Amino acid sequence: MADSVILNKVASIERCVQRVKEDYIGHEEDFETNFMRQDAVILNLQRACELSIDLSNHLVKIKQLGIPQNSRHAFELLSDSDFISKELANDLAGMVGFRNVAVYNYTKLDLAVVRSIIENHLNTFLNFTEGALKFA
Repeated sequence: MADSVILNKVASIERCVQRVKEDYIGHEEDFETNFMRQDAVILNLQRACELSIDLSNHLVKIKQLGIPQNSRHAFELLSDSDFISKELANDLAGMVGFRNVAVYNYTKLDLAVVRSIIENHLNTFLNFTEGALKFA
């Protein structure tokens, strides 16, 4: 029987990634000045990060890999057990850093960083969901 938690989290992450693409691709030129698009993109990146953390914690729990000590640690536990690559774990851990800035305003959110995530790292979420579906 399929694990509904995994399936639901994967579907939600994929929906967030799709929304980011819809609000960014084809609108790159006005992204700097269109605050509605910025908010939509940042919110969906934040949600994808949160959902990835939730999914990683769930995978760690069902595979009995330990008890994550923080948001990044669950990705590390999955990597240490060869469920995901070290590179993917590091990329996901970096997304946690972005999420912290977006949520807690540790520093002013740099739109160049947001652009870089969209243009170079958005598939990180999809790579993670692809691997997670193997456990569903």
